[in-house]
Amino acid sequence: MPELYVGLMSGTSLDGVDAVLVDFSQAPGRLVASHFASYPDAVRAEALALNAAGPNELERAALLSNRLAELYAAAVKELLAGGRIDKDRIAAIGCHGQTVRHRPDRGYTVQLVNGALLAERSGIRVVCDFRSRDVAAGGQGAPLVPAYHAACFASPATHRVIVNVGGIANVTDLRPGAPVRGFDTGPGNVLLDLWAQKHLGQPLDRDGAWAASGTVIEELLRAMLGDPFFAAPPPKSTGRDHFNEAWLVRHRPERFAPRDVQATFAALSAQSIADAVTRFCGGAQEVFVSGGGASNSHLMRDLARRLPGARVATSAAAGVDPDWVEAMAFAWLARETLAGRTSSLPEVTGAAGPRILGAIYPA
Repeated sequence: MPELYVGLMSGTSLDGVDAVLVDFSQAPGRLVASHFASYPDAVRAEALALNAAGPNELERAALLSNRLAELYAAAVKELLAGGRIDKDRIAAIGCHGQTVRHRPDRGYTVQLVNGALLAERSGIRVVCDFRSRDVAAGGQGAPLVPAYHAACFASPATHRVIVNVGGIANVTDLRPGAPVRGFDTGPGNVLLDLWAQKHLGQPLDRDGAWAASGTVIEELLRAMLGDPFFAAPPPKSTGRDHFNEAWLVRHRPERFAPRDVQATFAALSAQSIADAVTRFCGGAQEVFVSGGGASNSHLMRDLARRLPGARVATSAAAGVDPDWVEAMAFAWLARETLAGRTSSLPEVTGAAGPRILGAIYPA
């Protein structure tokens, strides 16, 4: 019999919500249906604004949590309609929520969603708030997808690294016979998207075409790579709390031609990922990329050039559509929660030990 879960992922890029329907009756899970719902401009703007201190934050965060729950419920409805699946057949929704603050160094992380309202609107059990238990145990609370990467992509004979390039990039090291490791590497698309919005009036540099038209500014690249985050050893995680517009402004990019700055931001993403793989995942044979960055052919070519000893490809080469890997991970995490199994990896997050993650809201 099918074992059906819904996964919802809305990431640092703030573009919208990825919704997937996954059947886990056979490992590692089969993608049954998928749906993307873009954020309205007002939702995107408010999520970005709540990343920094401002007036009336508590009410604004609560109202955005409600709005997100409504958007997520609508996305689930569209997803199930597309897959022709009745909601009563769904075991649970695994919902990441929208990160607006991530400060494990201060003991907290905030992913906005009203889980109770999502359960009420969808009529389906909801599992959310996955990160806070790991933070409570002294961990980074991120990345959480390495456990799923191990279940989905690990090979007994091939040393693989899985790279997710969303707003922030992270890597999972799947070395045969060794513990799973993973950590955030720094900016993925976040700076590229900010710069494209500012200079092109578009939310992204599609296919990396604008970056490909520019020339990397080595002086600027060296300065950005000098940020202490890149040299810090794992476990480590980051987000818009660190790599944001204020960080960008400190490097005074307006001194240079905009397209050359975009080329340099692309080089920063590729180089920081390549450095992380080389330094901490040495000997990797295959590097599979998922997330929005997998659609950026310029970034993919640059990453392959910087990792000449490995085969670099999207996760499609391993049989999983790169657009949906993270959403599938949160469907899987919900399943682990309901089964009472731990799904955090202390080797990844630095927590005191593995923990069962997530808060459950019954239908």
